[in-house]
Formats: sequence, structure tokens, C-alpha cells
Amino acid sequence: MADGELVKKMLRAILQANKGGVSLSRLQSEYKELSGEQIPHKQMGHNHLDALLASMPSVIRMERNRSGEMVYFASGANETANIAKVVARQRSSKKTGRPHLVNTQMRVKPAAPLVLNGKILDNHLVPLASSNTTTQPFLYSLLCVQKEMDILHNRDFSMLLSLSPTSSEEEHLISPLNLNESHGSGKGKPYNPQQVQGRIREILGKYSNGFWVSKLPQIYRELYKQDLPTEAIKDLETWTHICTVEKTCSSNPSELLLYPRPPAAHLTRSGSRSPRSPPSSSSSPSPPSSPATLTPDLKLKLEELLVKYSNGLWAHALPKLFQDTYKTKLPGHVLENLHLLSDICTIDYPMPDNPKRAILYKRSSTGGGGGEDENCNRRNSSTSEEELRVRQELGRRLSNHAVPSLQIPKEEYPSVLVVEATNTNGVILRYIGEGYSQAQESMEDEMREFYGLDQSSPTPLSSPSSGQLVAVRAEEEEEILRAQVCEVMAEKVKVYYVDHGFSEVISKTKVFELHEKFFKLPFQATKCKLAGLEPFCQEPAVLKKFETMASGRILLAEILERGQTPLVVLYDTSQDDDVNINAACMKALQDKTLASPLQVNSAYMNVTVSSVCSDGTIYCQLPSRGLAKLNEILENIETYFHSQVTSEFLVSRPFCGKGCLARYKGKWSRVEITNLHGSRVLDILFIDVGVQASVEVIELREIPPLFLRDLIAIPPQAVKCCLADLAVSVGSWTPDAVQWLREKVLNITDCSMKVAKVDETKRCIYVHLFTDKNFHDPARSLNHQMAQSDLFKQQPDVFLTSHSDSTNGNSTSTSVPAKPHLRRALSGPKGGNNMDVYVSVACHPGHFVLQPWRDMYKLVVLMGEMILYYNKTEEKPLNIEKNQIYAAKVENNWHRVLVKGVLTNGLVSVYELDYGKHELVSCTQLRPLIKEFRQLPFQGITAQLAGVKPRQWSEEASIVFRNHVEKKPLVAQLEAIQEATNPWDRKLTVFLVDTSQEERDIWVHDIMAEFADELTNEL
Repeated sequence: MADGELVKKMLRAILQANKGGVSLSRLQSEYKELSGEQIPHKQMGHNHLDALLASMPSVIRMERNRSGEMVYFASGANETANIAKVVARQRSSKKTGRPHLVNTQMRVKPAAPLVLNGKILDNHLVPLASSNTTTQPFLYSLLCVQKEMDILHNRDFSMLLSLSPTSSEEEHLISPLNLNESHGSGKGKPYNPQQVQGRIREILGKYSNGFWVSKLPQIYRELYKQDLPTEAIKDLETWTHICTVEKTCSSNPSELLLYPRPPAAHLTRSGSRSPRSPPSSSSSPSPPSSPATLTPDLKLKLEELLVKYSNGLWAHALPKLFQDTYKTKLPGHVLENLHLLSDICTIDYPMPDNPKRAILYKRSSTGGGGGEDENCNRRNSSTSEEELRVRQELGRRLSNHAVPSLQIPKEEYPSVLVVEATNTNGVILRYIGEGYSQAQESMEDEMREFYGLDQSSPTPLSSPSSGQLVAVRAEEEEEILRAQVCEVMAEKVKVYYVDHGFSEVISKTKVFELHEKFFKLPFQATKCKLAGLEPFCQEPAVLKKFETMASGRILLAEILERGQTPLVVLYDTSQDDDVNINAACMKALQDKTLASPLQVNSAYMNVTVSSVCSDGTIYCQLPSRGLAKLNEILENIETYFHSQVTSEFLVSRPFCGKGCLARYKGKWSRVEITNLHGSRVLDILFIDVGVQASVEVIELREIPPLFLRDLIAIPPQAVKCCLADLAVSVGSWTPDAVQWLREKVLNITDCSMKVAKVDETKRCIYVHLFTDKNFHDPARSLNHQMAQSDLFKQQPDVFLTSHSDSTNGNSTSTSVPAKPHLRRALSGPKGGNNMDVYVSVACHPGHFVLQPWRDMYKLVVLMGEMILYYNKTEEKPLNIEKNQIYAAKVENNWHRVLVKGVLTNGLVSVYELDYGKHELVSCTQLRPLIKEFRQLPFQGITAQLAGVKPRQWSEEASIVFRNHVEKKPLVAQLEAIQEATNPWDRKLTVFLVDTSQEERDIWVHDIMAEFADELTNEL
């Protein structure tokens, strides 16, 4: 049972922090941020969360707001005074905090814990499904590395830290500490010449007239947020293919000038080479197949592909993608000479040990000098915004007063109130939250007071004109609302309520002149476009489904594309499972007569079992009109793609619920995107065979418009089934039982089955399955054979051992991974150095886990590689030992973990070495961690806060500390290092500094020390 008093205490803390009240979903969100779990209403004897809250009148007060949403407030009990003081301190200690939203819990889309709501250090990996700052600390730590990654306006945190008076300019430019470097690695530290050369080439493109070599480290640092390796400065003179180093007349040998590479060598009139041309390499001439430049046509095609994948494209994927798209081979010299692409893309090497694994990013601007182009882009951007603003003002025809434009919320998942939709390309909605619905309510309260019924109130407008912005006393209730006059009649006028999104005909006596102070708030009613429904935006079936599921409800909006009309995916998060509204509307177009026919006690022959899942669920295909039509359309699509030479069908904007095509057994098949892991890797479901897979985005194709309507009309042909009359339930199958069934039924096309029961709640069909047509004899069913076998007998976990810490770890089993050989271990730099960090877990000031900021994007790449690798490997018995390193699947992601303990019930306690979290996983979710995934040092570093005395921190203090540091980018000033044999056992003592405020830096230890003193005084 859950601790009721503890639950009440946590709820009080949340409600006291939000004096204006919170919604149910927001309350659930903040509770999970503090405790790591949902509010345990079922454990406390209530079927629904609202019932539990209603049973706590001493803690919670409930009211409905104007939009009909239930809002929860803290009751005014005296016992909450102490928590209120805690929260007051927390709120006053920072200028701006985490934006509080409604409905920010995404359960069905747990995103990869890889991504930050900010920009990765090298400005390269921009995620598709990045998280906002409300993501959960345990399940959704860093939501999908994939929208704008510009943390705190792209500030360099360590550079903003207030330095001590003794700090020198050189210390100010020190790079963040690499806490995983080995002792004595300062000398001759290896670096990636290709990466550095590419970046210097970019710098020289911006400074075509040259600059002092002494300025290069500073420029490099400003552009790439990393230090220029000292060895690279020494090597500059040898890099004649990208730059020229020139000595000046000064006697100071350090005063060198750096110029871009001169034009290609040409003969002078005397027949000799130009004096500044690089020396010819006659001893190693370039082969004919490696030209020094790319043809314009080839460059154009490559640029077209990079535009499609604006979030980055792996270089090794280019040949296949180029072949599939343009039906011709990519010239072999391109991959061997990536520098040839430097004028159309930026080249990054996230794996320094493997220069062949490069990521290509489309340049934001093309042409000559970078600085000039950037200025030009800014001018164009500002001009377009100005034109847009003017058009909006002219179109409104409101009055002489200007109303500011409504800005789309910065967070990626704002809550919205859906008003109505007559077209899915123009859904009318209102944003919920501070600065939007709350500001509107405050304004309308002020308007109600200003236009009161007393004698001093304004008189009705005598002659309203069409297009005029006015104040209107609503017909049904005594509310004063802003409106625009649409039509003027004899005694009435038709007005459009600009903040509520609907029209009404009212009497002229209810129309007043709008005072200028009510022009400041942007119109709150706005429009959005539903992603994926563009071709069917006015289909009656789609609009009817949307009206049923969305109109008048508060939903969560995932913003895919920001613009005048943002492109969104809507989710209903009010139920146990999140519902993708866009996908549900698309399903409304399906022709139910093409679904597989299923009736209880009916038998079906020629059944194909397409998939057997590890939990015992099977997916079957039954002969039907829909399956025949599907196969015919997919064959036509195969022929169509063979005849097309275009990049039009590449998927450039994936999102959850999107339907598209992917290869299955060599042929194009329908898939639905189920999850996003950053910008490159995603999970898909082959909806017609029931197979799940993880693929790269470059493997997907859009459904050609010619076949889209016919293909959408066919329901998924994979029928989810379970074997009936088995003693074990789905999810309790042993690996032996799963393997036995796979061997029996996969790749057999003439199975038969008899339907025993249809479970609508679980959307599952219970069947008796046969490998022949003798379905009349139950004894011949696979159900009967499995029930009579020993396949479901649980074997003792003899292969699970739990060595003590003193065990030497020697084992003869080849499946046990060896202890990780880390190339770089934790070094012992001098105290006082600063580093940019991200705090992934914070328990209290005595224990938290931080990650070095500059290697975050490398972890993103690594996690994506692990997903692709391990999701394709078969599950094999593994001898799991304590204190060994493995790969483990937690939620939808693969992590590098340390086994802390092995339980006899098949569960394993693991510690995530990159994130610092403890998890319990099934032993079937562990795999050996291969050498390739051991190269990047473990990113999770345990730490404690400096500047405060060690103590037993109270729950209130822990909450304050957690809200100040967890899931935030900060600056850590190193005070001391506690060494240990294993890197995960080492511990840092650091000061933490929040540099997000412009006017001052916040030292967290000052807040905690003052808080501790107050608690001591109270005692």
C-alpha cells in the first residue's frame, strides 16, 4: 500500500507552488517529477484519480474554470505553512522556472532519454522529438533529440559563470573538463584531423581575408564550443590543401597569419606555377576515378538529399540512398573525399575513433562568405516577418490600434482547447497556460469591471462598422468579450469573438467601443493544421471523427512545424492510454468491409502466421478481399517506384502515427511510426504482418498520392491473436515456448484456426491453431500440444548468479562480457575549473548525477546505434553476473548498464552508467555489450554539492534542490575528486551554478545553505 501521508505531503507541496491552481494532468505531471511515479490512486483504494483527490478535502480544493476544466487548489490548512515557505523560497530563487502546462504526460510515446531541450554542442544533431522542460525524470528523461536544441539562447554556460578575481583570461577560455580522460593524457592528446580541418575550412570561408593564428583558438571556441587541439596549431603549416600560413616581418615567431587555400595552381606566362600554389604531389598522383571536384548535377542531387534530411545524414548511408532515389550509383570517390562536399554541407565526426562514420548536415545558407550570407538571411527573415505582420494588420481591418500577433508557445507540447474544425488544415483552437488562457481570463475580468453596469460605464457604440474591433456583452451570460464586427444589420450585428473562435448575432445595445488598454493581448483564437491529414482535410468521415474525439476538449499538441499555421499532432491524454487524434481520424477512412472476417466458433483455412512475439502474442493473415486488394496495390507501387527517379518520396518529417512504406522481405509494405529516437532512428510497426522493427529514417518512403486513398481504405491485415485454453497468460511465456511455436508456424501458409473468443477490450482474438486443415480435432491443435508439454514449466534460474563484491569475476562462459576496458578514465584536474554539465538525476545535495555537456551529442549517436543493433539481434540465453557491464533495454531504448543484483524471479537490478538511474528489468532484456559500444566513456558521473555541510537532508530540502538542478544545463565548478577503482564509483564535489539569468548567476549551494540554516532555526 502507498503511504497516504507521504502522498498528501507531496500534493500539498505541488499545490502550494501553484497558487492559481493546476489541472489534473498537470498535477499528475508535477507529482511524477517529484516522486518518480504516478499518483498511486489504485493502491490507495480508488478506481479513479479524481476520486482520490475528492477524498482529501483537507489538502485539495476543486473548482471548475471558465472553460469547464476542473482545477485543483491547495486547501488553506495551517499544516501547509511549512511547505509553503519551502515553495516560496524555490520560486523566489529564480526568475523564470519550468513552464507549467496542462496534459503534458505522454505515456504511449516514451521518448529516447538522449535529447536535451537545447542545442548540442557542435550545432549539429537537431532532434525531431525533443523534449520540453516538463519531461519526466525517470521515464522520459530527455524527450526526442529532435526539434530546436537551443538551450538558453545558445549561451555558453561556463563562459557566463562569474569568475573569481584571480581568474586569468586563459582560464576563462579553458574548455569544460573531460572527466573521463586518463591520467597523463594531457600530452599528445589524439584528435580527429579531418574534423578540425573541416571546421578550419569553414572558419576561413567566413574570414576570407585571413586573420592572426593567435586568434584561431578563440574563434574555434566561439563557433564549436570546444577547444582547438594544440597539436592542430602545430600542424597548420602542413595543411596546405586548406590553408596557407604566412610569417610576418615581426621578430615574434608566434605572429603568424592564416589565409584560405589559394586558387588551384595555374601556369604563368613564363610557364611556371604560381608561387602560392601548393606543391604538386607527383609521387602520388590522384587516380582518374577521384576528380578534385563534383559535377554540378551530382552536387545538386546530393544537396537535394541533404535538404530532405535536415537533421543530418550518415555518410555511409549515401550510396544506397542515392541508388534508390536516382537509380544510379554514387561515384566511389565521394565517400573517400568528403571534403568535396564542404561547400554544400557541414561534416561532423561524432565517433573520433572511426573517421568513416561521418554525419552530413545541409548548410543553412549557400553562396560566398558566410558572414555576408548570414546577414542577408537575417534581412530576408526580418523582411518576411514584417510583411507577414503588415498583411495580418491589413487583413484584420480592426481599428487604428495595433494588436500584437499571437506567438506560438516555445514548448514543444503545449496544451490546447479545441474549438471547432470545418477543415483539418484550419482547426480553431486556443492555447492553455500562462500568457495565454490565464492572461485572457485576467483581461476579461478587467473588462467586466471596466464595462460594469453602473452609471459610469461606457455607453453602447452608436454606429459600429464592419471590421471594427469592439467589446461585446455576451448574450447568454454577463461576460464582456473582445469581438470583431462581421456584419451590421438594422438592430443587430454579427460579431466574431476573436479570443474564443466562434460567431454570434447580438443586439447593437450590447456593443461597446473597445478601450485601447484591451488591445495589448494577442487574439487567442488561432488555427493549426493536422499533420498527415492534408489530402483528406474536408472528408466528412474525418471531420465527424474529429468532432467526436476533439471538439471542446483540452488536448496535447505536438508542434512539428512552426509557422503562421503550425503543423501539429494532437493527443488525448485523459485516458489510461494516450490517443493519437490524427491517426484515429485517418482510420475513419478505412472500409470495414475489407477487414478480415472473424466470428466466434468459425473456422478459417489458409491462414498465415506472420509473427510470433516474445510474450506469446501471434499475428495472422486471413484470406480476404482486403488482403487481395492490398497485395495488388503494393505490387503496383513496386512498379511505380522502379520507374521514378526523384527524391519526392523520401520521408523528411516523421512523426508518431504517420503511415508510410518500408521494406519487408525485399518488398514495400505499409508501416506506422510508433516511436522516435532522435532525428535518425525510429520504431515502426508493419501493420499488415504485426512485426515491429527499428530503422533509420532514410529507409522509409511516402505513399505515392496516386495510391494513397486506396491504400488508406484497407484496414490492417494483421490480426492479433492469442492461443486459447493455455494455463499461462500472455506475457508469461518462456523463451523455449516462444521458439517452439515459431518453428512450428512461421513460413507456413496453410495453417487453420478456430475462433474461441473475441476480447474487444484487449483487441485480441483467442483461437485454436492448427498446422493443417484438421481443425475439427482439438487434440491436433498446437494449443493442446503446448499444454501437454513441459514448455511452460519454469526452470530454476540456475544460470543466474550473484557473486559477492570480492569475487574475481573469472568465468569460463563465453557469453559473459569482460570488464570494460575504458580508453579514458577519470582524471584529477585542479580544483576551480569549470565545466558545462547536464544534471540527469538529483536525489539531494549529497547525491546527484551529472553528464559532461560537450559529449552529449556523442551519446545521442551511440544510443541510436545501439537501438539499431540490438533490436535486430535475437534473444539468447545469457549467463548474467553481478558487477558486469551489459546492454539492457529499458522502456524503448538500449542503455549501457552495470548489473547490481540478480533476483531468482528473473528480474535484474541494473544501474544506467550514462544516466545514473537504477532500474529493474527482465533478464531477457539484457545483451552483451559489444566493443563498439564501449568506446565512449560512461557519461553518468556521481557528484555531491560543495559549499554545504554533509547532513541528512529533509524531504523539503531535497524537493527544492531537485527543482533547481534536475534536468537542467548548469555550470559545475570542480572542488575535489574522490578516486575509486571503477569509474562509476568515483565521486566529484562540485559547486553548481545556474547561468540562465542575464543579470546574475545563481550558486545553488547558497540557496541550500540558507535553507538548511532556516530549518535549524525552526528546530
